[in-house]
Amino acid sequence: MNFLSALGFLTIIPVGKRYKEGRSLAGSSVYFPLVGLVLGLLVAGIDFGLGRFLPNLLISAVTVAALVLFTGALHFEGFVDACDGLFGGHTRERRLEIMRMKNVGSYAVAGGALLLIIKFSAIASLAVGWDRFWIIVLFPAMSRWGMALVLNLFPYARAEGLGSAFRSNKSFIYMVAAGLIALAIAIVFGWIGGIVLLFTAKLVALLMGWGISRMLGGLTGDTYGAINEMTEVAVLIVAIAIVPHLAIQPIWQAVM
Repeated sequence: MNFLSALGFLTIIPVGKRYKEGRSLAGSSVYFPLVGLVLGLLVAGIDFGLGRFLPNLLISAVTVAALVLFTGALHFEGFVDACDGLFGGHTRERRLEIMRMKNVGSYAVAGGALLLIIKFSAIASLAVGWDRFWIIVLFPAMSRWGMALVLNLFPYARAEGLGSAFRSNKSFIYMVAAGLIALAIAIVFGWIGGIVLLFTAKLVALLMGWGISRMLGGLTGDTYGAINEMTEVAVLIVAIAIVPHLAIQPIWQAVM
């Protein structure tokens, strides 16, 4: 089942070995937004539950840590490797070579630290309550829609690699299906505010995909992770900016 393949690839949730094999991954990008929703509900539940007992700053740190833990640091690792490669190399070949290296450089350390600080600060700036809960539910789903979009839209930069397992001659169909799932999630769990976050994720992912493709001749597994992480940050920031003016709430609250 492609959903279990996506869940097994993007999270540490146990789904069985056969769903982690490369041959089962091609159509799984359809379900990336749904996996993001599962992550969002898990992390938002932890955040909301701890809100009854712990101060906001500590809860926010645990929430960021939980998101990294549940994803096995997959996207975070891709982000820091991409920071090293994109900023540390001056040619396409050198950038791709750096991203394959096991050791990390100064751009990776600085980029990773700044990413976690910004995520922590963004979540900590939200008052504990339902607005915060629904934003945390939504932003992982919207960012993984962005990742599914660029995965199916832009070429792969290497002849082989982890990201190549997702390539298929049905990429357009998968991209549209993932978009419809993401739109449904945005409307059901965020209503009008959710739609704003959906388009934020789309814009950021497309801009990053275009920019990185110009540098590398395509995207890689590391850059998919980097796009996911940066899209998460962008969606969080936009959510915080629009909350005073436009509610982010589930449709059953909005229509009552």
